[in-house]
Amino acid sequence: MTRLRHPLVALAGVVALTVPWLAVVALGWTSSLGTVAVVAASGVAVVGAAFVLTWAAETAERDVPRSFALAVLAVIAVAPEYAVDALYAWEAGANPGSPASVAAANLAVANMTGANRILIGLGWSLIALYAIYRAASGGDDAIRRREGVFADAVALDERISVELVFLGAATVVAFFVPLGEGIDAVDGIVLVAIYAAYVAVILQGESSHERQLGVPGYLQGLPRARRVLAMLAMFAFAAAVILLAVKPFARGLETLGPRFGVSSFFMIQWVAPLASESPEFIACAYLVRKFRTTPAFNALISSKLNQWTLLIGTLVLVYSLSLGYYGALPFEARQAGEIWITAAQSFFALTLLVNFEVSVREALALLALFAAQFHPVFQTYEGLLAYSALYVVLGVGVLVARRHYLPVVVERARAYATGDGPEAT
Repeated sequence: MTRLRHPLVALAGVVALTVPWLAVVALGWTSSLGTVAVVAASGVAVVGAAFVLTWAAETAERDVPRSFALAVLAVIAVAPEYAVDALYAWEAGANPGSPASVAAANLAVANMTGANRILIGLGWSLIALYAIYRAASGGDDAIRRREGVFADAVALDERISVELVFLGAATVVAFFVPLGEGIDAVDGIVLVAIYAAYVAVILQGESSHERQLGVPGYLQGLPRARRVLAMLAMFAFAAAVILLAVKPFARGLETLGPRFGVSSFFMIQWVAPLASESPEFIACAYLVRKFRTTPAFNALISSKLNQWTLLIGTLVLVYSLSLGYYGALPFEARQAGEIWITAAQSFFALTLLVNFEVSVREALALLALFAAQFHPVFQTYEGLLAYSALYVVLGVGVLVARRHYLPVVVERARAYATGDGPEAT
């Protein structure tokens, strides 16, 4: 019985989930399998890879700042989203000016905005609700019990102020993107610079001395050379599986959509990003299940930051490489509206976090507003602008009510950026 409880047995178990799909890819059977079989096998592989990725990030906290470890987790977990979006950006540049190019460019923007809105509308809200629900079965120091209807809240570590400041800066820049003739080099350079500055700041943090349990705890107990080697191998393995599995998984879902009367455009904007975001959601849900709600939210916010910066920069770069010369990625008016509503949602979500909490009410508001946008009246350019205005008005209202928190967020971010923040706990 003792052997069965060895952490490496658990690691072998989740790796085994990826084996069927890896075998399918190695044997070249992907084209001969039915769509349902492809979705099932690749989806199970994504689940296995997400666990490996999470354990690698937790192990890394022993040697690098936790924020940086979670940022690496975030980048790898959403790497499939980069791959899918890059595909459409490349197709847009392959035959510039053609109807197919215009359609592909619009799909690239739609896929990017859909992924970002899913991350907040579903990711932030559902993880917060799950954390509060999960806390009922055990102790979670991140949960605050409050009097009132749906008043319980997830308390966030004040270190998240760094992410809030950089995400706020990226959101301000995003509001100006639709004013140009497309996503251009200036947009990409500024947004990538914001992310680079963020990474430079979080690298100055301290590594955690908290010993994990299970697989991460076992690996953290290894000699440093073996621990680092195991950690890097797990990151590489998880990244490879995710990149091999998520695109067929997303494509399979796109194919299944029209069979049930769902348009391909809807599948590409919403279902494909949902599939590509699944490793991140699984990883964060696993952290919450271990009562590590703070790292889970750190990872989600870091994911939003890298998608809102690096992903946009990637689009213009890939498009230009496909063209063979520099060019701004064009998009039609409808997609300008999609960018504005995505920026507005980001602004509203940030205003909810300035007090370093997310209550049940706020999580439900994020979820309800995300769901309501699918009403047909909001599917036109004018409807998108109206919904963007709603997000902004709500965000301004929250920000005015919580205006005294803004100096606190900025001061905390400055303190952690300069190394003057409190010691990691």
